[in-house]
Amino acid sequence: MSYRGVPYYDNYSLGYVVEFVKENQTRCSSWLLLPAENLWPAWLRCTLYLMAMFYLFIGIAIISDVFMCSIEMITSKQKTIIKYDAERKVHVKKEVLVWNETVANLTLMALGSSAPEILLNTVETLQNLTEPPNRKDSLGTFTIIGSAAFNLLIITAVCVVSVPSPEAKKIKEFGVFLVTTAWSLFAYVWILIVVLWSSKGVVEIWEAWVTLGFLPLLVLTAYAQDSGWWCKRTPSVGNDPNCGSHMNVRVINGGGVKKNSVFHGPSRQLASLEAEKSQSQLNLKHASEEKTHGNDMVLRDLEAGTEDSRPLYLEEEKQQFARARSSTVVSQVTTISQVSHRSWTPRYRFRHAVVRSMIGGKKHFMAQRIAAGGAAGNQPRLLALVDKVQSMQKASDGALSEDLKGKFTFASPNYTVMESCGKLEIDVLFHRSTPRRTRQLTQENGRAGHNHEIVDEISRSEAYDDCIKGTVYVTYETRDGTAKQGTEFTHAQGKLVFTETEWRKTITVPIINDTQYEANMDFYIILKCPEGGGALGDPSVTRVTIIDDDVPGEFTFDSPNYTADLEMGVVMTTVTRSKGFDGTVTLQYATMDGNAKGDVNLEGGADYRSMAGTLCFKHEEKSKTIEIPVNKESVGLKNFVIVLRNPSIGAKLGEHSAAVANLRPDDIGERVAQILEDEEDAETWFGQIKNAMTLGGDIDDNGKEVPPSKMDCIMHFITFFWKVIFAMVPPKNYFGGWPAFLGSLLFIFALTAVVEQIATLLSCVALIEPSVAGITIIALGTSVPDTFASRTAAIQDQHADAAIGNITGSNSVNVFLGLGLPWIIKVMYLYVNSDQPYYVGTDNLDLAVILFTGVGTCCICIIIGRRYIVGGELGGKKLTKYLTGLFLCLLWVVYVVVASLRSYKII
Repeated sequence: MSYRGVPYYDNYSLGYVVEFVKENQTRCSSWLLLPAENLWPAWLRCTLYLMAMFYLFIGIAIISDVFMCSIEMITSKQKTIIKYDAERKVHVKKEVLVWNETVANLTLMALGSSAPEILLNTVETLQNLTEPPNRKDSLGTFTIIGSAAFNLLIITAVCVVSVPSPEAKKIKEFGVFLVTTAWSLFAYVWILIVVLWSSKGVVEIWEAWVTLGFLPLLVLTAYAQDSGWWCKRTPSVGNDPNCGSHMNVRVINGGGVKKNSVFHGPSRQLASLEAEKSQSQLNLKHASEEKTHGNDMVLRDLEAGTEDSRPLYLEEEKQQFARARSSTVVSQVTTISQVSHRSWTPRYRFRHAVVRSMIGGKKHFMAQRIAAGGAAGNQPRLLALVDKVQSMQKASDGALSEDLKGKFTFASPNYTVMESCGKLEIDVLFHRSTPRRTRQLTQENGRAGHNHEIVDEISRSEAYDDCIKGTVYVTYETRDGTAKQGTEFTHAQGKLVFTETEWRKTITVPIINDTQYEANMDFYIILKCPEGGGALGDPSVTRVTIIDDDVPGEFTFDSPNYTADLEMGVVMTTVTRSKGFDGTVTLQYATMDGNAKGDVNLEGGADYRSMAGTLCFKHEEKSKTIEIPVNKESVGLKNFVIVLRNPSIGAKLGEHSAAVANLRPDDIGERVAQILEDEEDAETWFGQIKNAMTLGGDIDDNGKEVPPSKMDCIMHFITFFWKVIFAMVPPKNYFGGWPAFLGSLLFIFALTAVVEQIATLLSCVALIEPSVAGITIIALGTSVPDTFASRTAAIQDQHADAAIGNITGSNSVNVFLGLGLPWIIKVMYLYVNSDQPYYVGTDNLDLAVILFTGVGTCCICIIIGRRYIVGGELGGKKLTKYLTGLFLCLLWVVYVVVASLRSYKII
């Protein structure tokens, strides 16, 4: 019998196989082939290869999850640093991450999510290392390009439509996103430069090293953007740049001012605040947005208080302010010491959750809480008054009038006084001649919160050649404004007598201090009925603003959770008052249904009695109790909510303005203990193997384990082999996660080597071009876990960073590391052994890269446009988000179809 074709002989110990291949066909070869496998029917082999790839992709997803867990362990390491706090003059310990978030994201995290693609190209290069140079398409190269297209277009489309309408979510670290986006587009332009323009069809040694060298440059530029190197922002005055924004504060008092310093216009300290106006407004806005209740602006006019009492009052207020500032700084340092939320941590956890749900293993869910404690105790209440006093005194900010001879005036048209000062002293001036004066103001502005010295020297020179001589008289009287005599101040009136040598008199007005919080109020003092040749000048009326300094306090539940006493049939809750106990305060409370149902009558089967009422706290009363009757016969883990609302003016609601009342004690302690026990088991080799073999269901709302579903059983059966094998990887808590990192990396390397061979065989049998297989089958298989993880992140995370913020960075790393490393291996091997050039195929690569650059640029423009038009990169109105998703999917289809047509020489 004769056969046509080229014979290929495979010899074995017990025989041999002869395979005849047609001259126009290529023989399928691989170290995975079974004896005479090429003789099997093509349809059978294609089916088996597809099933094998599907099973291998499941294994890669599982071991990649282990790989990501080890990376998370490595990058979550912290260290303690000691930093000097110049404001408190103490050294403060802080816990900071060893790895910068952006650096970790673009190095280890990018390697974790892109390891299959990078290793696939590396494995292919190593397997073909000894083959003579050729210009065939590289499966690994097209897998990297195809995976980038799928991630950028399909994953972005899925994330856009997954956010519930009409909510829109933005990328938080938008600057870093723009940097990585620019690098990702440049990366593919660089491929064109290397393979088409610099040395067509050849990768030279310098090109390979430069490609890999772009990776640290990418990390450096992204880190620089993250650290604010490009646009250096001046930290708030008095701030530690790492500590957020403090309040720009200053305490003003007139204790050190000489009595003979006479001038008209605004308070002298007001000038010292002008330079800080912009910063103060920014700080006040920041405080409002962050809902911080720290120190605000304080301003006390020079003329408030008696001459004797001013130095003492200034010293006392400085001490109070120092205590308040110290408490604020301590609170801020405590907050800083906590580890901030990192944008890539949710993505890791979402991916981990997706993989666990896929493999049908035992599921865990642990809610993490960050308990932040605030400084307790009474702190002085500080009021933001800079802008208000500026507006009140702006009218008198001009030059001195030259037409004041022989006239009575107040020293200032406006005064501001604290309610607790006791009395207010105001100067009345008689200008016997027009003063000529020079004024020198020296101001030292330090950082906010430090002592500021204002030197204000006024020299006065008066000519008495044409002055009014003799005794003159003027009458003064207080007049009600919003402040009423007898309640806010004591009525004062009288006649002032200026002898021939006198030009200033002082009026004293008693200020009444009460314990009830009130809004700021004004009253007026007027001059009238001048006698002896004098007249009234401007200002002859002054406005006095009384600033209320009573602190009603902050009201909160003493616990966020309460448990009913079913024997007595009641839930006892306590509302506490802190940070001030002045005056009578009322606030309302009401109950709201949770999964427990309330009614005014318990007899109707309700779980608790619905209630609403008003709590009245007397002066210095610190707590109140609310009793809510519950149904003793209620069963199950039911709860309802008690809320506080509508406190009196000046009072505030604290952190726990609502509390959950549980009708029965929850076994949360047992559940947490069980979770901790499971976590401890997973930290040992035996625990890993045990968990791999365990079929577990989900946990319901009551903390009970739900029996495994049919899908759980099926997936556990399918993945059992992989889970047991990968349980041999060292636990992630061993030696900081590095053994797990290396062990899982070796497993991924081995699996990608098998995938590369299976994909090559599938391409050979099904007559699929390697470039087409790379951008479709393999790209999809390696990206499916990331798709579900990104979708979960888009739905559950507050920002869009965890969903799509890392795509551009990963695409850049894929090129610089996934192509740079294999190129270096190949060019250096050829340089050492044969000094031959490294040829790469460009027939299909050029169009694939150009096409991806075009659709990628279009996608980026859409994402950025949505940020400013829709309000966020993800979500938005239904029509908008579905049109966006559809268009991005269409771009991917166009990319795959056009690139495939080019591979088959149709276009």
